[in-house]
Amino acid sequence: MSESLSLTPIAFVRAAKALKFDTPHQPVDGAQEQSKIEFVKGHNYEHALHSLAGFDRIWLIWWFHRNSTWRPMVLPPRGKAVKRGVFATRSPHRPNPLGITAVRLLAVERSSLIVGNCDLLDGTPILDIKPYLSTVDAFPDSSLGWLAEVEATKNENKFAVMVSPVARAQLDWLKNEHQIDLETRSIEILSHDPTPHRTRRIVRMNEQEFRLGCGAWRIFFTITCTDSTNESQPKNLVLLQRVAPGYPDDMLNAGTNPRVPYQTAQLEFLTRWPRDNALI
Repeated sequence: MSESLSLTPIAFVRAAKALKFDTPHQPVDGAQEQSKIEFVKGHNYEHALHSLAGFDRIWLIWWFHRNSTWRPMVLPPRGKAVKRGVFATRSPHRPNPLGITAVRLLAVERSSLIVGNCDLLDGTPILDIKPYLSTVDAFPDSSLGWLAEVEATKNENKFAVMVSPVARAQLDWLKNEHQIDLETRSIEILSHDPTPHRTRRIVRMNEQEFRLGCGAWRIFFTITCTDSTNESQPKNLVLLQRVAPGYPDDMLNAGTNPRVPYQTAQLEFLTRWPRDNALI
C-alpha cells in the first residue's frame, strides 16, 4: 500500500470569516449567519447534490489549509493550560490536517450549498460532504473525557467584562466604519478565562495589564478580583482599556500588502488613535 494519498478539493467555503480569531472553536448554533459552499466546476458535482435537500444538517470534511506542521502534544484553547495528545483534541495541528464540522443545510443550489453558522475560514477547501444522520451520528450519553469539566462550566461567565470610554470609541469605530467586530469574540473569551494562555493568545504585558491577540488587532485589558459582598459590584472584572493595530508601522506603511489583513483600517485607525497617544 502506498504511504501517500492524493486528495483534491471538491469545493471551497465562501464566508465572512477571514481570520482565525473570527471563528468560534465550534459553530454557534443560534448565530444568524450564512456561508456558501461553492463546488469546483467541470466535475458534475451538481449531480452529486441530488437528493441532499431535505436533510437538516450535513458533515463537511475539510482541510486546515492554513497549517503546514503538526504537533503530537498541543495546548487546547479551552480549559486549563495543560498539553494534551493531539488525537484527544480538535486541534488543527494534526499529522493530516483534516477537519469535520456538522452544519445546518439551508439551501441546495445548482452548484453550491448555503449553510448556517460554521467554524471555517473563507477559502477553506472541502474534501467531502455527507448527510448528518441523527439516528447514527449522535451519542449524547458518551463520555467527554477531559473535556467534561470544561463543558460543565462553559456557559458560566466567571468574569464580568466592561469597556472603557476609549475602548468603546475604538470598538464602535471599527464596527461602524469597517464592519470589524472585535467585541463579541473577545468578551466570549475573556468572560470565561482572561488569564495568560498561549493558544488563547493572552499574554501579560506588566503587573497590571494583559493583551489579547485578535487577528490583526490587539486588545489591552486589566483584571480586578475583589472580595466584595456587594451583589451590584462584580467580584471578578475584566476592563477593556484600549485597542491597537497588531502590525508594526513599517509593514503598514510599506505599500499594499495582501499578507496584512485590514491594512487600510489599521492605517486609518492610527490617524485617529496614534500609538503614542494610546500608550502602546
